[in-house]
Amino acid sequence: MSSGPGATSAPAPDPHDSPPASDAPAARPTRKSSMFSSLQVRNYRLFFMGQVVSNIGTWMQRIAQDWLVLSLTGSSAAVGITTALQFLPMLLFGLYGGVLVDRLRKRPTLLVTQSSMALTAIALSVLTLTGHVQVWHVYVAAFAVGLATVVDNPARQSFVSELVGPGRLQNAVSLNSANFQSARMVGPAVAGILITGVGTGYAFLFNGLSFIAPLTGLLLMRARELHVVERAPRGKGQLREGVRYVTGRPELIWPIVLVGFVGTFAFNFPVYLSAFADDVFHAGAGAYSMFNTLMAVGSVAGALLAARRGTARLRLLIVAAMAFGALEIVAATTPTLWMFALLMVPLGLFGMTVNVTTNTSIQMSTDPAMRGRVMALYMMIFLGGSPVGAPIVGWVTDTYGARVGLAAGGAVAALAAAVIGLILARVGNLRLSVGWHGGHPRVRFVPREQQEALAPAA
Repeated sequence: MSSGPGATSAPAPDPHDSPPASDAPAARPTRKSSMFSSLQVRNYRLFFMGQVVSNIGTWMQRIAQDWLVLSLTGSSAAVGITTALQFLPMLLFGLYGGVLVDRLRKRPTLLVTQSSMALTAIALSVLTLTGHVQVWHVYVAAFAVGLATVVDNPARQSFVSELVGPGRLQNAVSLNSANFQSARMVGPAVAGILITGVGTGYAFLFNGLSFIAPLTGLLLMRARELHVVERAPRGKGQLREGVRYVTGRPELIWPIVLVGFVGTFAFNFPVYLSAFADDVFHAGAGAYSMFNTLMAVGSVAGALLAARRGTARLRLLIVAAMAFGALEIVAATTPTLWMFALLMVPLGLFGMTVNVTTNTSIQMSTDPAMRGRVMALYMMIFLGGSPVGAPIVGWVTDTYGARVGLAAGGAVAALAAAVIGLILARVGNLRLSVGWHGGHPRVRFVPREQQEALAPAA
C-alpha cells in the first residue's frame, strides 16, 4: 500500500508468524536521518512552525485553567474534575473519532477542529476578563475542547505520515514532541507572569489567537506534495475491525496497555504539581509554573534523543516506564522545594521517552489504512484514562496528602512496566540474560534458543 511517491508502507507482520521480542526493534525507518531531517520537507515545516505558536498558547491555557479552578474552589479534586472532563470525550468517543479520521481527509478535518478550539478559548477569555467566570464555565470549556480533541488528536498524529512519509516518521514524531515540550518551557513561564500580573483571562485570549498560526500553515500547504494514504471507505464494523486489529498484535496491544496505566495514574501532573506548589511548599503559581517548565526541559531532551535514535525498542519503553515510576516515588519524599524541582527534569526525560517510543512503534507497526483507528485507541487509552484517574488521584491527594498521591501513581507505573515487560518476554519466547560487556554489567532479554546455545560454552 503506497504512502506516496517513492515510499512504501506495509502492514505490520502477523505476530503468529513472527512473535515480537521485547528486545527487538519495534520498527525500523527506511533510512538513517539527522536530528532535524523532517524540517527539509516544506509542508512539515509549515505544520511545525504553526504548532510552535499554538503549543505555547495551549500550555498557557493549561496552567491558567488549573490555577483558575484552584482559585475558585480551593480543591485539588476540582482540578482533577476539570482534567477528567477535558479527557472524558476521548474515553467515550475516541474510537469513533478514529473511524472518522480514517474516512476523512486530514487537512480539512484539522482546519475544523483547530478553529473550534480557538473559539472555545476566546469565549473563556471573555468570561474571565469580564469577571463573570464560574467554575462550571471552565468545566464546559474543558469538555468542549475534549470533544474537538476526539477527532483532532488522531488526525494530527496520522497526518504526520502524510507530511513526511514513513522514512522520516520517527524523526517527525520526535520533533513534534520536542516542539510541544519546548512550548512547555515558554508557556507556563508566560502564564505565570500573566496570572500574577494581569489575570488568567489574557492567557486564554492568547491561546485563542495562537490558533491563527497552525490554521495559516494548513492553508499554505501544497496538496500535491502530501504522501497519499488510502482512506477507508464507509462501511459497517470498522470500529470492531480496528479493535480486532490491535488486540491480535502483541506489539501493539501491550504498549497501549502500559501507557494506559501510566497515563491514568502517573501522568496526572495538573493535580500533583498544583498540590505540591500550594499545599506542600506554599509557593503559589510561580512554583507551579517552574515545576512545569523544568519538566519540559527534560521532556525536550528526551524528544531530541528520540529523534537521533534509528529504532523504537520495546525494551526501552519498559525500562523508561519503570524509571519514570521510580522517580515519582523519589520525588514524593523530597523535603525541599528545590530538590523536588530538580527531579522534574529527569521525570520529563523518562516520561517523554515513554510517550515517543510508544507513539513511534505503534505508528510504524500499523497499516496506514488502519492508522487513524489505532492512534485513536492509543490516545483514548493514554489520554482517556484521565477521567478515571484524575478524580481518584485528586481524592487521594486531598485525603492523604500530595506526597502519598504522587508516590502511589509512581508505584502503579513501575509495577505495570515490570509486569508487562515479563509478558512481552514470554510472548517473544525470551529469557533474562545477565552478563558483562565492555567491563560493565549488562541486563537484557535474549531468545531462549540463543541462551541455550551459549550455555554449554559458559
